[in-house]
Amino acid sequence: MRRPVGCKGLEGLLRHGGETTSPVSVFFKTGAVRPAYGGAMTARFNAISLIVSDMAASVAFYRRLGFAFPEGSEGSDGSEGQPHAEAELPGGIRLLLDTEESIRSFTPGWQPPAGGGRHSLALLCDTPAEVDAFYAELTGAGCKGEREPWDAPWGQRYAVLGDPDGHGVDLFAPLAAQERE
Repeated sequence: MRRPVGCKGLEGLLRHGGETTSPVSVFFKTGAVRPAYGGAMTARFNAISLIVSDMAASVAFYRRLGFAFPEGSEGSDGSEGQPHAEAELPGGIRLLLDTEESIRSFTPGWQPPAGGGRHSLALLCDTPAEVDAFYAELTGAGCKGEREPWDAPWGQRYAVLGDPDGHGVDLFAPLAAQERE
């Protein structure tokens, strides 16, 4: 069944052979009618997944940024010793880490891509000073700094780090109006 998207109860719908159609119109796009309960599947953004070569180093890095990966308990390894780790973020989105070995367990022959990455995680800080402080703390602990904090022309204090596998991690905060002028 198809009907104009966002046009509940639109007058003039015609029923032909069990299918609902609208009169010819350039004013409405058409989309599939989804049942209110059950039926057609709906995909929703839920997680960001990164492939890592050293789970312990990656978990330690992201914990420094405030990601809550599960800690180990007596008799069990924490996230550092697992092939897969998850940290739930506010709003329900999750950051997933999988080891290269884990990926190869279901995709034999998988190899890390050559060259630089084309993605990064962007983390909002409360203030420009927090961008500077996080950058200093992480680079002081041996994390790779890609670009020291600067006042970007788009009105943010910005810095770029690399995680242990080279995934980009951007730190940013809005600049106050007087700092932008």
